Amino acid sequence: MVMQARLASETDLAGFREEARALLAHQVPPDGVEWQTAHAQNAEFFSDPSSPARKSTVNAASAIVPASFLRLCEVVVLHHDPERFALLYRLLWRLVHEPSLRHDPVDADMQHAHQMAQAVRRDIHKMKAFVKFREIDFGAAQTLQVAFYEPTHHILEAVAPWFSKRMHEERWVIFTPELSVESDGHKLHFAPGLPRAQAPTYEERDSAWLAAYGHIFGDHAIAVNDSLAPPP
Repeated sequence: MVMQARLASETDLAGFREEARALLAHQVPPDGVEWQTAHAQNAEFFSDPSSPARKSTVNAASAIVPASFLRLCEVVVLHHDPERFALLYRLLWRLVHEPSLRHDPVDADMQHAHQMAQAVRRDIHKMKAFVKFREIDFGAAQTLQVAFYEPTHHILEAVAPWFSKRMHEERWVIFTPELSVESDGHKLHFAPGLPRAQAPTYEERDSAWLAAYGHIFGDHAIAVNDSLAPPP
């Protein structure tokens, strides 16, 4: 019987770790798991983190799995490959049951994971370098920096804090097909993505970008826009 491990999003690292711990606790091998990214609660079979079986297995795994693998997981989960969670769980299973794996530099699974991590890091670097903002009028002499970008991997949440530091106290929005992010100058707000077919071009009028902004961010965008409007 194949177990289904459901994750809340494409980048649900915390959910992956919880599911992996539970699967290890129940000694479920990699080929007995099907990983799904969906907005759903974890299966009831894996819902009790305080169970003695899970606790003892988690402690044992924590003592065996190197910190470098945990850091690797943080990057690999951002890859677009739908098999990334299966690969990471297979590596986790093997690290627990084959301790010598950490000393094998040519292992195919480990090499694959590192290649995926390198691809994600390249994608992050490209996004930092190539996002091109357009300044639009936003009322009351305020401006909004807007951009559309299509990353290869699921990196927007990971990159957004970098843009926030770089554009401190500025108001900006980045749309991607998968997810969108807005900074009000202090905090980040995430919203659904904007399909490329619906995204304004860089040269389009301010009204087209404001329409897209209002469509994606809904009531929050309207409230922000109202707050910037000049007094009557």
